[in-house]
Amino acid sequence: MAEETRRKFPGREGSGDNPLFQKGVPSRFPSSPKVFFIGAGPGDPGLLTLKAAQVIAEAGLVLYAGSLVPPEVVAGARPGARVLDSSGMTLEETHALLVAAVRGGEAAARVHTGDPALYGAVAEQARLLTRDGVPFEIIPGVTSASAAAAALGVSFTMPEAAQTLILTRLAGRTPVLEAESLRALAAHNSSMAIYLSAGDPEGLERELLAAGLSPDTPVGVACRLGWPDEQTFFSTIATLAADVHAHGITRQTIFLVLPHHDAKARSRLYAPDFAHGFRP
Repeated sequence: MAEETRRKFPGREGSGDNPLFQKGVPSRFPSSPKVFFIGAGPGDPGLLTLKAAQVIAEAGLVLYAGSLVPPEVVAGARPGARVLDSSGMTLEETHALLVAAVRGGEAAARVHTGDPALYGAVAEQARLLTRDGVPFEIIPGVTSASAAAAALGVSFTMPEAAQTLILTRLAGRTPVLEAESLRALAAHNSSMAIYLSAGDPEGLERELLAAGLSPDTPVGVACRLGWPDEQTFFSTIATLAADVHAHGITRQTIFLVLPHHDAKARSRLYAPDFAHGFRP
């Protein structure tokens, strides 16, 4: 795998070929081996943090979720590193690999999509590592909500209109508490980023309308952000299901519900009559 990615993406062979890690740029990579949970962002390898890229470049084991993380993200692994796709593995299998790497004196990079704190399996992996006395560290990543807002050119917060963003999902194979149902949360009329719900766009429409939102409420749709076949477009609640089906979307999609997208209020911070510690 490592050799294949190096052939496909030349110039990303490891820390020695990366200008970020040339002489004069001090390494912050720790001397003691541990497991690093890395948030790889939604797909674009350019959205990796410098720390994440450095760990991938220097780790002895790079274990990534190939169904969600493109190979470009781990193409910077050093020569000789084991680069393994975990998409067909169980929790017990990935845990055994991570433990063996650290106990063998290597750092292990466990690469997840987006940010590890959101809709990932980091907590259950961390419990096992703690049980077995294996140290770990979490490196945050760009979550799809932020990447989608940037790709669509929108803001979740608007002066005097929207000051709250709700991150949630539609109930499916993974249940959702009744108090956190999409209908209950949407009733707040806040901006929303809805994950893991592309398989039921009709359900999204139904729950958002039942919450009292206008059928004309704008919905930004971002599918496979950062991948070569990325799709981004705007819809409304009323046309959401039809538009999702028309674009052939079935997975790896985030929906941004933007009730205050057209708000025109100006920020007070930059108003001429607004004084603060840096401007009289």
